[in-house]
Amino acid sequence: MGTLVKIVLLFILSQSMVLAQESITQTITVNINNLDNDKGVVYVSLYDSEHNFLNQGVRSASAKIENNKCNVVFSNVPQGVYAISLYHDENGNKKLDSNFLGIPKEDYGCSNNARGFMGPPKWNDAKFEVKNESIVQSITL
Repeated sequence: MGTLVKIVLLFILSQSMVLAQESITQTITVNINNLDNDKGVVYVSLYDSEHNFLNQGVRSASAKIENNKCNVVFSNVPQGVYAISLYHDENGNKKLDSNFLGIPKEDYGCSNNARGFMGPPKWNDAKFEVKNESIVQSITL
């Protein structure tokens, strides 16, 4: 009987530890400034690894532009390392338009205002850590 009580108590304690760990989340606020105009929308993606960066975000959102700026909020983000990319979809076709050389025709940006040299920005330049406090990323295009 004593063993059964110990097992039940151990189970209850382990479940409460899991719930406590899951509740440690933060908010990431993305402020986008200096857009060319108020046309279209801004699409924002949040990435949690170098492997997925600029390919498959863990979360995505869009924002309407007012006065050449907008913001997006990602809530309940677990602690970890993240990066953000965004683009201004001026013509509403839901993709980043580029010319025949692959150079973007629409504005884009990344967290930490990372810029690429002869290509897209790098994960190491765009990454930031979410730990014990909410994060604000201000991205200027």
